[in-house]
Amino acid sequence: MKSETRKTLYSFAGELVVYGILVVAYFFLVLHFLGDWLANLNRENVKLYAFVAIGLIIGQAVVLEAVTTLIFRLMRGRSE
Repeated sequence: MKSETRKTLYSFAGELVVYGILVVAYFFLVLHFLGDWLANLNRENVKLYAFVAIGLIIGQAVVLEAVTTLIFRLMRGRSE
């Protein structure tokens, strides 16, 4: 395997692991802090619940991508 390909593969695998850990942490934080409120919202107003859920999904994608990018920029800065 070429050196550049191996470096890219390791970087991808590392990013996948870090992103997976962050997604699991996000899930448990939302479950802990917003679980009861979301359950009540689901029973009371399904349409609002749907919008809130979509907002949480989009927020998760944006924030976790930014955090992952920041982590890897910091790691690359120290290794180079």
